[in-house]
Amino acid sequence: MTFGSNRDFFHTGLQVGRSDIRTMMDGMGPGDHFFVDYRNGADGNDGNTWAKALRTYSEAVDRVQSNNNDIIHIDGDSEIVELAMVTLSKSRVHTIGHNGALGHYGPGARIGIGVTTDTDDLALFKNTGVRNTFTGVKFSSTNTLTEGRYTVWETGEYARYRNCEIQKLTHLADGDAADLKLTADSAQFYNSCIGVSSLTTVGAIIRPNVLALYISSGQRTRDGYFENCIFPKMCGNAAAQMLYVSGAASIERWLILKECIFINHKLSAADPDHAVGASAAQTHGYVLLKDCTSLGCTVLREDAVGIYVDGAVPGNLTTGLAITA
Repeated sequence: MTFGSNRDFFHTGLQVGRSDIRTMMDGMGPGDHFFVDYRNGADGNDGNTWAKALRTYSEAVDRVQSNNNDIIHIDGDSEIVELAMVTLSKSRVHTIGHNGALGHYGPGARIGIGVTTDTDDLALFKNTGVRNTFTGVKFSSTNTLTEGRYTVWETGEYARYRNCEIQKLTHLADGDAADLKLTADSAQFYNSCIGVSSLTTVGAIIRPNVLALYISSGQRTRDGYFENCIFPKMCGNAAAQMLYVSGAASIERWLILKECIFINHKLSAADPDHAVGASAAQTHGYVLLKDCTSLGCTVLREDAVGIYVDGAVPGNLTTGLAITA
């Protein structure tokens, strides 16, 4: 039998379509498996079966071996609540969320963080490893710590996120905050949703969904890629943006967004001046918006800062704007 149909299912305690299993397992080797079940598991278990599952994602991260293609399975039953930022510094580790068919948003396999007191907790999750993958997982942060401005900080190499959701539910009045902080080499995001449209930004601030930032020559967005992703927002002011590049050297070689949607809530107080912008003209690379669409935004991208649009009608004021007949 082949992996060609969702009508056939594996029965592993959770029903997952065959084509979804194929997607999740592509590129993964025969490493060890660790299972995380927040409601029924315990971090004192061996974690090698659902019956002896671990309770937290951080414990599973501690258990896996680097470069062994180990797989962490997350039960979609309950949100995993982490008490501190989880850092994955190991490489070739694959995290899979189990909750039925994959979608753009709303995965049942969730990892969250609440209020912490450690100023090192800059995000819920920070990836620094090489070729780590994440499939069908929701990352969410309600941390109000001043330093805890991000949900995911991707700063590894060749990470791949598929059908994931990333939401930062606080710091809506903090212009330096973002759902995703991106300073990675060759990070790739597919069929994912980054941002939240049920909470409004406050004040004349950018507060982007994705912040591409220059920290050093080794920590900036190099060869970044988003495909078929959604960037939702509720803008309280026209200064808000969905994607913001901070620094003239923040993009090296390219940041490509293909067939992505930037959508502002219909009930927002304001339409953003542009969905995608930058603090300065890029000196080390290009941002390319290939067949992207914005809705509820004045224009798709800011002009004269190294952001290029390719679509049916190339032009700042036309391409990427959803219009009615």
